[in-house]
Amino acid sequence: MKKRILAGLALLLALPMFSQTTPEEVMADLDKAGGVYYAYPVSESRNTPAPKGYKPFYISHYGRHGSRYLISDEDYLKVARTLHSAEEAGALTPLGRDVMERVDSVLVEARGRGGDLSPLGVRQHRGIAERMYRAFPEVFAGEAPVSARSTTVIRCVLSMDAFCERLKELNPSLRTTRESSARYMDYLNYHSPESNAYTGGDEWREEYRKFEKGHTNPDRLMASLFADSDYVRRKVNPEELMWGLYWIAVGMQDIETELSFYDIFTPQEMFDLWQCGNYHFYVCDHNYPGNRGLVVGNATNLLRNIIESADEALAADKPSATLRFGHDGNLIPLSAILRLENCYNSESNPEDFYKAFATFRISPMAGNIQMVFFRPPGKNPMPEDYLVKFMLNERETSIPVETDSWPFYRWGDVRDFYVNLMLHDRK
Repeated sequence: MKKRILAGLALLLALPMFSQTTPEEVMADLDKAGGVYYAYPVSESRNTPAPKGYKPFYISHYGRHGSRYLISDEDYLKVARTLHSAEEAGALTPLGRDVMERVDSVLVEARGRGGDLSPLGVRQHRGIAERMYRAFPEVFAGEAPVSARSTTVIRCVLSMDAFCERLKELNPSLRTTRESSARYMDYLNYHSPESNAYTGGDEWREEYRKFEKGHTNPDRLMASLFADSDYVRRKVNPEELMWGLYWIAVGMQDIETELSFYDIFTPQEMFDLWQCGNYHFYVCDHNYPGNRGLVVGNATNLLRNIIESADEALAADKPSATLRFGHDGNLIPLSAILRLENCYNSESNPEDFYKAFATFRISPMAGNIQMVFFRPPGKNPMPEDYLVKFMLNERETSIPVETDSWPFYRWGDVRDFYVNLMLHDRK
């Protein structure tokens, strides 16, 4: 008992400190107000040395596609049409005309590319691949096999391609396989009928509607853009235009046009709009108690694939990697089912959702989870004796499994934890 208490204390002392999201944090860096549009925050991660004799051996990965354009051309064109119509009617202020011209400039690059991976998205995945290679070269030595699979959405396929190309540039001898097929969608991008019924239904929508209405305040913005309030009353949907400009504003960090729209919003407006999007993702993709675990359960097939792939890799006793590429709606529930640190918070009060969950922390563009396995010394080690550490967006993180050598956990303990968790959730 004393040994277990000491081990638990060591775990607590080793956990990285988490800073709860605050309005001040988001308002100080308005890119974060983009939520899932937050461009991947590149920084050098700290890699704790493994215990003596342990060597990197296998990596299991799930990554979101990289930065993209807004999901549809219409997201840009609808705003442009509204502003141009007002300009023709002489209803824009000088700022309004300036914003119209900025939107026109964005369209030069974005038109025809709705939903496409941007050049930045390619660079993000090349960078993640290179840092992975440099940090764990033993995994990618010689002719090590690398299995890569993506959903059938082209931006995910191209993200996979960028990642694998960089690995092949660093070691041309790698044996990489790249697949994108409906065959793998039942774990790369699974959504159960029950979760679809919940997220597509009305159970949560009325409370959300009231929250969004209370946090969308367009009057100041409309007065700054339009010189004719009567025109706004007759011709403009203020809430719709505010949201359209917000999405363009936060999406600028993901594309090549060096323009900004943050100046037309106040920091509080940006924080409030981010809260609405954050609310939606929390309820529909994470551990909101009202969804009864249905959406986190969508990651069960993916977790099962992670366990089975790891078992196969360790049994083969040869360095290798498994790469998977998908979407925010897969990465977010995966972080929850894995119980990564601060990724399984439960909160019922919408005004406090941002304290329990922040989209930009878990799933920025190119967000990723890596499980890095370390082989113990000696010949023919038992699979359960391998060590594994977890990384969220290339940062070491914790899971609620006992260890005396954080951030490393015995695979046997981790495997048992997740198998028991899935068995429990099935009951």
